[in-house]
Amino acid sequence: MSNNGQLQLPKALFPFLFIIIFGFILLSNAFVTVDRGEAGVLWKRFDGGVVTDEPALQEGFHIVAPWNKVDIYNVRQQNEFIRDMEVLSSNGLEIKLDVSILYQPKFDEIGLLHKTKGENYLDVVIVPEVRSAARSIVGRYTPEQLYSSKRDVIQQEIFAEVLKAAGRQHVQINAVLVRDVTLPPSIKGAIERKLKQEQESLEYEFRLVKAEKEAERQRIEARGKADANRILSASLTDKILKDKGIEATLEMAKSPNTKVIVIGGGEDGLPIILGNN
Repeated sequence: MSNNGQLQLPKALFPFLFIIIFGFILLSNAFVTVDRGEAGVLWKRFDGGVVTDEPALQEGFHIVAPWNKVDIYNVRQQNEFIRDMEVLSSNGLEIKLDVSILYQPKFDEIGLLHKTKGENYLDVVIVPEVRSAARSIVGRYTPEQLYSSKRDVIQQEIFAEVLKAAGRQHVQINAVLVRDVTLPPSIKGAIERKLKQEQESLEYEFRLVKAEKEAERQRIEARGKADANRILSASLTDKILKDKGIEATLEMAKSPNTKVIVIGGGEDGLPIILGNN
C-alpha cells in the first residue's frame, strides 16, 4: 500500500492483466450469433479473405477465429420501391414509372456476392439492372400501349430481363411490379378522349347488333305464325267447321241458362240456342 493509503498493484501483475484483457477482446470477437432470416459470410484474415467455396453461416451461434470477421446478410425477401423512374416511349415522349422489386440474395452464392458486389448490392446490381431493362423495353411501345393494354406485358418483359441479368450476379429477383405509369398531361388527356370515343363507338355497334337481332327474331316469329295460319286454314274443311260448331253448341246447351235448342235451325244446319235468361 502506498504512503497516501491507496492500493497499488505489483508491477509484475500488469502483463497478466494485459493478457487477460486482450484475451477477452479476442474471445468476444470469436463469438458470432446469426439472427433469424440472416446468413453470415466469413472473412479469413490469414487464409484467402472472403470464403466463397463453403456454405454461408446459418442461423444460430458460431465460434470463429478471433482474427477473422463475419459479415451478416439479410436473406429474407425484401422490397425496393423506385418512384418516378424516367424512360422514353417509342416516339420519344418522357414516361415515368413507379416500380416495386421483390428480391433477396442467393443463399448458396452469398460469399461470391459479398466478394464481388458487397453489402450494397441493391444499388450496385438490382436498381441499375431494373432501370436498364425498363428503358430498353418501354422504348418499344407507344404511350397508348403503356397506358392501357400492354402494361402487364411490359411488366413481364422487364421482370424476365432483370431476372436473367441479376441471376448472373448472385441475386434472386422474385418479381418486378409496375405500380403506376405517368404520362405527360396532354398525352394522357388525348389518350383518354380516344379511349372514350372508342368505347362509345363499341356501345353504338352493340346497340345496332342487338336491334338487328331483335328485328330478325320478330321476322322469324311472324313467319312462323303465318305458316301456322296457312297450315290451319288449309286443314279447315266445311265438315270440320260444322263438327266444331256442333261441339260448341252442345257445350253451351249444358248451361242452366239455356231454354230451347233448335236442331238444324242455323245456317249450314248448325243448331240454334233460344231463350237465354
